[in-house]
Amino acid sequence: MRKIVKALSLCSLMLSTSVLAGSFTLLSDDIKQGEYMNKAQEFTGFGCDGADISPHLKWVNAPKGTKSFAITAYDPDAPTGSGWWHWQIVNISSTTSELKAGAGSTKENKAPKGSMQIENDYGSRGFGGACPPKGHGVHHYRFTIHALSVEKLDLPKNASGALAGYMINANTIESSTIESLYRRD
Repeated sequence: MRKIVKALSLCSLMLSTSVLAGSFTLLSDDIKQGEYMNKAQEFTGFGCDGADISPHLKWVNAPKGTKSFAITAYDPDAPTGSGWWHWQIVNISSTTSELKAGAGSTKENKAPKGSMQIENDYGSRGFGGACPPKGHGVHHYRFTIHALSVEKLDLPKNASGALAGYMINANTIESSTIESLYRRD
């Protein structure tokens, strides 16, 4: 019986590995699915004193027809009625497959050449870290890579998060998300 269970476990592992091998997947050294983010990804301001560093992100197995990428970071739990855009970066070259930690800096231009960072809900272009209200419980932060069917989204410099989101979603071939958590007690 043990041999059968072991064989089934091995077959299951091989099947899941082969399926994953072809799936568009977002990975990170800094954030993990269903786990709490570090203080490094907490905002600096609004009563928060984190380092405000965008996480390392890497993606594999982009779908056929990908002409560019966009990354979004969104908190649906923010008590605004419409969530909170923490980061939107568009027009990332199809030859790019990784952003180092800090690429979303609002102080230094570390974003990939040719890309465009949309103003976040804090009012700055780039990454704005987690800063849920104290005592508001756990917030879910959805970091998503979008494989786009166009080389460039034609957005005005002052595009809103909603307009950028619309254009990203209208041109997404496939996406992959890591949902991380954060809370302030």
